[in-house]
Amino acid sequence: MEHLTAALPVPVRNTAWQDWISADHTAEPVLTLLDSLGWSAVSTPEAKVHCTSPDGHAYVGWLPEDPTAWERGIVFRVRVTPTDGGTPWEQEFNTDTPAVAVGGFLSALISAPAPAS
Repeated sequence: MEHLTAALPVPVRNTAWQDWISADHTAEPVLTLLDSLGWSAVSTPEAKVHCTSPDGHAYVGWLPEDPTAWERGIVFRVRVTPTDGGTPWEQEFNTDTPAVAVGGFLSALISAPAPAS
C-alpha cells in the first residue's frame, strides 16, 4: 500500500463534506484528467463522449444521453482489455456518482505500478 500513498497524495479540502462529495452531473474532472494523459476523445451530437487510452486497452464513456445506459441508471462506463489477452472487465458508475470519484478510480488504475514478473 505504500506505493499508493506516494503516487496519490490526498488533498485536504476546507469545504463542507456535501460541497464536493455529492453528484455533480458533469464529466469535466474525468475528461480533463484523460485529456492531460493523452487519451483520444470523440463526442457525439447526443452529448456522449468516448475516450480511449493511448495504447487502446482502456475505454471511458460519458453517456448522459444514452437511453440504454439511463435504463440501467449509469452515466460512466469504464472498460479495460488486458494487454495479455485476458478477459475484459467493466465498471459502471451511476448517475449519482460524483465525477471526482470516477476520476479518483481512474487515477488509481492509471498510477498503479506494474506487477512484478
